[in-house]
Amino acid sequence: MASERSMPSFGSLPPGLYNVPFTVLSVSLPGRQAAAMLNKEQTQELLGFLTLDTRVDVKGQATECVLGLTGSRDGRSFLGQSVDMLRALLALTKDPSRAVAKDCYYALVNLSADVTIHQALLRGVRLVPALLANLLDPEYDFSDQICSVLSNLSREEGTCVDVFRAIQDEGPGLAKIVDIFCTDSYNKKVELHYLGPLLSNLTQLPEARKFMLDKDRCVVQRLLPYTQYEDSSVRRGGVVGTLRNCCFDHWLPVDLQYLPEDKQREKDPDIRKMLLEAINLLTATRNGRKMVKEKNAYVILREFHKWEKEPDVSAACEKLIEVLISDEPEAGMENLLEVEIPEEMQGKLKMQDEEEQQRIAKEKEELLKNRAGERERGCRARRESPEGLER
Repeated sequence: MASERSMPSFGSLPPGLYNVPFTVLSVSLPGRQAAAMLNKEQTQELLGFLTLDTRVDVKGQATECVLGLTGSRDGRSFLGQSVDMLRALLALTKDPSRAVAKDCYYALVNLSADVTIHQALLRGVRLVPALLANLLDPEYDFSDQICSVLSNLSREEGTCVDVFRAIQDEGPGLAKIVDIFCTDSYNKKVELHYLGPLLSNLTQLPEARKFMLDKDRCVVQRLLPYTQYEDSSVRRGGVVGTLRNCCFDHWLPVDLQYLPEDKQREKDPDIRKMLLEAINLLTATRNGRKMVKEKNAYVILREFHKWEKEPDVSAACEKLIEVLISDEPEAGMENLLEVEIPEEMQGKLKMQDEEEQQRIAKEKEELLKNRAGERERGCRARRESPEGLER
């Protein structure tokens, strides 16, 4: 066997990717990009180590090598072209060695974050049914990684359909996924927070929204408490995203109208923006606008706008206020989502949107600079404070 040598990490990765040093096993890799280095013979050699009956130390180095490959775009592209490699990774998630199984799951999370590999994972490997079986196990160690993979695979509408069908036809069904999500400590070894984004992604689809809004199932009522879940913004944001998507069907859960007087404003700006977008969707119809206006929304939003500091959230609030204070559209144009916009007007609106995004980006940059300056002044003041005196 050729000598082993370590390669440097692949540098900064997109959010959600796991970065590890890239260790190469038994193959000589002279160039700088790992994916380009592996020829057909070397690939087969590496694949030969990715089996359940390979010696555990050798197998561990092989899975670490593959995990390292998933840290770069070229590496993920290379692996995505090899269905045999993907199948080997899935098979090794059952390996008795926890370290080996963990590497494989992290590699699958990284691969699933790359949309160009989704079809290979969904149809070439049939990944989802295998993962769902493990998710049901309340003692399974890697259910959080499974939730991350399912969330990644369901982001795009096309592959979201595949994930939803697998859940409904070959898996436990969406009702069971909701049960798991809403059952505290279903699996005491993990958190399962990323089931929230999965539910949000699935409600891109009308079939999933229909399930969520089925009054006999009371799914919305079960999810509502998690809009105030303090322990995880991922779980909280997933539920808010789910409710926002359900608002495409212009139906507001009655429970949302009766929040306690001590309700605090949402701390996460991304979630605040989703909440505003949800209300905006409700105002797409005449009945929706009437209902939102009757809840004194304008006054609440006016005070919220004074408080809000994040430019993109403030812009979303302004758009909503504009809808509420505008005159009602003329007959035949009451549903704003169904209004046909002339082509020349579409171009103008697109240009306005681009200008607004540029303005928001500039305001964000200024806001970050101001915050950095405030922190620096605070640090300087503490350094200059006379010893023994309280400020």
